[in-house]
Amino acid sequence: MAKFIKSDKGGIPGISTASLPDIVFMILMFFMVSTSMRQTDRKVLVSMPAASEIAKLDRKDLASYIYIGQPTSQYQAQYGTDSRIQLNDSFRTIDDIRDFIASERENLSEADRPFMTVSIKADKDTRMGIITDVKQELRRCSALKIMYGARKGAEVHH
Repeated sequence: MAKFIKSDKGGIPGISTASLPDIVFMILMFFMVSTSMRQTDRKVLVSMPAASEIAKLDRKDLASYIYIGQPTSQYQAQYGTDSRIQLNDSFRTIDDIRDFIASERENLSEADRPFMTVSIKADKDTRMGIITDVKQELRRCSALKIMYGARKGAEVHH
């Protein structure tokens, strides 16, 4: 039989690092699951108009965003300073909205398609003619659920 020998050194045993990779992996997975990445790089300046009544989107995954505003300084040499329409990561025209809505619908499941919402985030100094043109094109594509981006502001008096 083996004999157990007691050591008289009396030192404190070292800390085991065997579980350290498991802990690091769990922390990494937590941040990967809980972090949401920005889906598009905004290429237009959008200063939201103030609103007296606002509501949040229930499900942001069902929202498609159309940004309208003045191009940022790095794009002004190429596109000028007039208001432009941004769909996903590129500047587009009114004619491209139909294809944009069709591709956004294709990305949704069949059950979620009726709940798709188009969110228009327009700069407060954007001319209403551009926004009206976008709304008319959305109507032609049967994208009838539209929300306008706004920030909570002071009460508006008439």
